[in-house]
Amino acid sequence: MTTSTEPETTVIEKSPAPAPSTSDRVLAPVRALTRRFGAATVAFAVIATVFGALFAVLTPPFWGHDELTQFGRAYQVAHGGVLPQRIDDDRGVAFGGQIPVSVDELMGYAFRDYNDNPEEPGAMVADPGAYDRLGAAEISSTTQQMWFTNTAAYSPVPYVPAAVGIRLGEALGLNVGGMYLLTRLAGLVAYLGVVGFGLYALRERRSQWLVFTVAVLPIALFQAGTVTADTLTNALAIMVSALLLKALFVGDRLRPVETGALLAATIALPLSKPTYVLLAMLVVIVPADRLGFTGKLKWIPWAFAAVGGALFLTWTKIASATGDGMSLMRPPHQWGQVRPADQLKGILGDPAQFVHTFGESIALRDHRWFSQFFGELGFAYVDVPAVSMLACLIAFAVSFGIADRMSTVTATFRRTLIVALTVLASVAMIYVTLYMSFTPVDFYLIDGVQGRYFVPLAIVGLAVVARWVPLRLTDAEGVIPTRGTAITVTCASLFALIAAAATYYTVVWG
Repeated sequence: MTTSTEPETTVIEKSPAPAPSTSDRVLAPVRALTRRFGAATVAFAVIATVFGALFAVLTPPFWGHDELTQFGRAYQVAHGGVLPQRIDDDRGVAFGGQIPVSVDELMGYAFRDYNDNPEEPGAMVADPGAYDRLGAAEISSTTQQMWFTNTAAYSPVPYVPAAVGIRLGEALGLNVGGMYLLTRLAGLVAYLGVVGFGLYALRERRSQWLVFTVAVLPIALFQAGTVTADTLTNALAIMVSALLLKALFVGDRLRPVETGALLAATIALPLSKPTYVLLAMLVVIVPADRLGFTGKLKWIPWAFAAVGGALFLTWTKIASATGDGMSLMRPPHQWGQVRPADQLKGILGDPAQFVHTFGESIALRDHRWFSQFFGELGFAYVDVPAVSMLACLIAFAVSFGIADRMSTVTATFRRTLIVALTVLASVAMIYVTLYMSFTPVDFYLIDGVQGRYFVPLAIVGLAVVARWVPLRLTDAEGVIPTRGTAITVTCASLFALIAAAATYYTVVWG
């Protein structure tokens, strides 16, 4: 008889893994998207799509900022009009083009409607059905002349998305209202694509939330949902700022496609709006190796900046004649009083007087510019509510508080100072441009300045502050939180947009 000495084997049965909960199954695709594209990119895509489209539908036709003349220029570009076109006008120098008669009828009604409003609590829109009736008309083949001197000064570049929408609407045989809505949505798609690319570039950095906060401001999404050159201009400025934030301030190397986008914007942004030309030129102070250039290729950013600057100067020369017709945007008693040459002579000959006028403007209007930065929505002049501004400020505080520590290697003191001076110079260009092109001679302030003009400069301005003021939010262990603060930024921005849209609907539609 033999005895086995092999040890007995004990079989332990493993419990089956718990089945994923319903919330896990629902959130799994969202988590996958955020890991792939970045949380801020996904949040932006959803929020900007919903509220951009909402503003496109809520805003009556041609009630956006200068949307009458913006559409006129977009229609001209869509049909091959590149250069400003002089038109006959008994009032003085004028530029414009042709538009369909059926579109002009809708324009005329909208113009009268938003200029003739009842007292509160009456709705601003007198007859909602009128827009449906006029919008149901076919796009007529008969055209008539339209005045749009103010937008004739812009190059065709910022109108490309709107022009595509117009041509597509015509090709599909849409009526006036359908074509107009498609034109608005085409601009929104461009905004989503360009800004989304900038956010995607920062997907691995906490600074993505700083860009997100600016990109979803109520005024930014309102403009993205209307026909205006500012839609693509804002998108390009935000993308450029995001890439500058990544390469210069954070110090990461750009991927080739990101470098290509930044260089392309160095040409496109100066042709979109002249006041942001200096922002595009900042590409030359980014260390060449952060752009992927070494050795003999270091000159490439300078070459693109030179081309962008040259095209900017060329278009400025082409469009200079439109300045003599800008006074027709003023009340009749001020026609002929906007004279750019005389204003420039005054700045150079008596700079103290200009400084005094600038100071008067600050004293009398800075509170309006502050609220307009968050949102004065279109020619209904609806201010976003105070709770929207407060929510946006909370989003700014938190997104700034969790931003990355800025690199002192790439963002040296000298380079940061150049960026700061560029922001200040760009702000000065806004004032000088409107002083020369919109303000009557000897007027008591610089007229036409609006807070929305400073939105494209906000990101790089905050990046400078983040470089020089290294205060950040931390938890008890000294770690900068991300998930909870990111949710706070998203929810605060979402709340601001909901309140803004509700206020706009109440005031305009009743």
